[in-house]
Amino acid sequence: MQSDGGDAGAELTRVTQNAVTYTRRVVGTAKARNERQRAENAELIKQYEQRRLAGTAAERTPTAVRDAAKRFRSARGLSVPRLPELGEMLPRARPKAAEPSQSGDDDEDFSQERIMSRLD
Repeated sequence: MQSDGGDAGAELTRVTQNAVTYTRRVVGTAKARNERQRAENAELIKQYEQRRLAGTAAERTPTAVRDAAKRFRSARGLSVPRLPELGEMLPRARPKAAEPSQSGDDDEDFSQERIMSRLD
């Protein structure tokens, strides 16, 4: 019966080591994700301070979502900064230069070439 106790002890050790290894892997993944999120947030803060929108967003976040974020931050004692209006965040578009008009000679129409070359 001694061998059964030894096998159970070895099994317990193996299971415990597997659990510790798994836990370390999960913690490492969570830390990496957290660091990536912090870096993304830092970049968004820089863009916010420069009054630029990230990406191509052209619509303001819905009021219900903004209010929920304010309540969340206030409940946790975090600051609630004044957010700029959408117009303040959009980059100013540069006017496009007018393209020079083409003269009639440069704008030849070759769509009738097939008809014109037909000899009947």
